[in-house]
Amino acid sequence: MQANQTPITYFLIKGISDDPQLHLLIFLLVLLIYLFILCSNLTILLACLDSRLHNPMYFFLGNLSILDISCSTIALHRILIHFISRDRKVSFAACMVQMHMFGSLASVNLLILTAMSYDRYVAICKPLQYQMIMSTEVCATLASASWVVGSLQTVPFTVIVWCFSCYSSIEINHFFCDIIPIMKISCNDTSFLEILFLTEGLLTMILIPFLLTFVSYIYIIHAILRIRSSSGRLKTFYTCSSHLTVVTLLYTTLFSQYLTPNLSSTLESKKRFALFNTAAVPLLNPLIYSLKNKDVKRALKRFNPSSINSIIT
Repeated sequence: MQANQTPITYFLIKGISDDPQLHLLIFLLVLLIYLFILCSNLTILLACLDSRLHNPMYFFLGNLSILDISCSTIALHRILIHFISRDRKVSFAACMVQMHMFGSLASVNLLILTAMSYDRYVAICKPLQYQMIMSTEVCATLASASWVVGSLQTVPFTVIVWCFSCYSSIEINHFFCDIIPIMKISCNDTSFLEILFLTEGLLTMILIPFLLTFVSYIYIIHAILRIRSSSGRLKTFYTCSSHLTVVTLLYTTLFSQYLTPNLSSTLESKKRFALFNTAAVPLLNPLIYSLKNKDVKRALKRFNPSSINSIIT
């Protein structure tokens, strides 16, 4: 296909499947998944408003619920809009904004999970100093830094892609605007962006948080193995098992999505991993973390709508 040298004003989002017979099924599944993500994560947020759950773990969990709702909304809403409107168009500016916001929120998500791993490390390895180390100020600083750093990390990528002027196609082989499928259809020189993506992107956004989390769990596992009673070891491990499960799921999909060879034959598999990352992981997070948690169930039973008004005022 001949490269398009004229300024791009819009892209076409290919979507999950080309089969028209599957569009209704995909729409219904995505709608049900999105509604469950929305309701379950809002439930977690309401539970975190309870004064008895005002501790670091639930503070970070509230941030994670906001991120799950935001990421799934940004990534999945196009599927729903395109089915209803029958229009696959997305403006160039909207595509760039979506790419930046999704990348930023994904980065913030990893940093919040890293902060949660540090919280679990302090709770298990330094329990007597936990209240002093994980103070309200420290938690607020960790969360604020995660949001600021995560938001700034994707700015260089967005600026570079925004300056691309040549595309071999206007169709993005994805269900939302993601950086890799956009790079695939660009006929500009993407070598610098690829190097930046592999170094600053994957190293800072994925590998460093992964290593920090990994080191935290080395210390955690070492501390658990030093506990003499098997019941004590199980009870201690249970306090971090939810976080470990979510981290394992998330990093497995991220490594499969971004660290596999960028060949055209792998774009469909990358799309499936992206769908799992934006739909299944936010869907499972509330189930893994808190909906089976007795503290959360008690908090929901005690929930009073007036508590929201008191926080707002």
